[in-house]
Amino acid sequence: MQKVAIFGAAGYGGVELIRLLLAHPGVEITYLAGHTTVDEQLTDLYPSLLGCIDQRIEETSVDRAAAEADLLFSCLPHAVAAELVAEALDSGLRVIDFSADFRLKDASVYEKYYQPHPVPYLLAEAIYGLPELHREEIIPARLVAVPGCYPTGAILALAPAVQAELVEPHGIIVDAKAGVSGAGRSNLTLTTHFAEVNESLRAYNIATHRHGPEIDQELSALGQPVHVTFVPHLTPITRGILTTAYAALGEGILAEQVHGVYTDFYADEPFVQVLPAGQQPATKQVRGSNRGYVGLAVDSEANELIVTSVIDNLIKGLSGTALQCMNLMLGFAETAGLEAPAIWP
Repeated sequence: MQKVAIFGAAGYGGVELIRLLLAHPGVEITYLAGHTTVDEQLTDLYPSLLGCIDQRIEETSVDRAAAEADLLFSCLPHAVAAELVAEALDSGLRVIDFSADFRLKDASVYEKYYQPHPVPYLLAEAIYGLPELHREEIIPARLVAVPGCYPTGAILALAPAVQAELVEPHGIIVDAKAGVSGAGRSNLTLTTHFAEVNESLRAYNIATHRHGPEIDQELSALGQPVHVTFVPHLTPITRGILTTAYAALGEGILAEQVHGVYTDFYADEPFVQVLPAGQQPATKQVRGSNRGYVGLAVDSEANELIVTSVIDNLIKGLSGTALQCMNLMLGFAETAGLEAPAIWP
């Protein structure tokens, strides 16, 4: 039985991870830590876990984590996590980090969108935790950076086309619509207040969102330099992301060829499925699951590829992918604890 510790256990990402780990056959949660929720009973914060776990949130201590666990999940916000992660690695723990601190390889890009990086020497070592692109690198890694939820949806939508050079690398547009849970539980603002969000839809941080460079970085690593115009939207649903990506096709590329490339790319992936021609996915198809679905269309008159993808932002967009990475790192079946289909209705 492998033992895991969780920092930032009381946020949406942390508690979703706990829910998934409780169904995992080979893992024991030995230590839950937090900050503002110290000494709280987890089930007082999340009554949905009553009868499933009986643990309190404790003070955050790397020494405790190193003494009680084999692997640490750091579910802390960016900048808060970085120095604790460095300390955990020095203590011998392997770390899966939920924050943005180790996703970007260039410290100057991180500084532009966040702040000066506290431990830039770790950026080269960190592995971007998307198994569909980096499976073999994740297996031996000491430090894995879980992707952002928006980048996961965008990369799954575009990676096959970019790698196969089906599309032009510039002029790509990613339009993404996400549920309000992506804003987290503790950082509530007027823009995420129910009365402001309900029955409304808005774009925000157009072409300036922090996840934009993350998408560019991972797609560019597949071949030519790629720049994406990223437009996120907040939608009045709790969870889920629908991504629609638009890209100019190369000359003479037909819809059948595109579908073949995507089908081959994801043929052996346990959690990503390409839909038959003419079908498009909906967020309800993935709610509560680690699955992602991809739909394809070609506008032959405009010579443009339109790709849609759906994921649950809290699972395939965060905690589920983290658990998928843990499975790879610790030698479990990659699908362990993640087999459940979506909740419907």
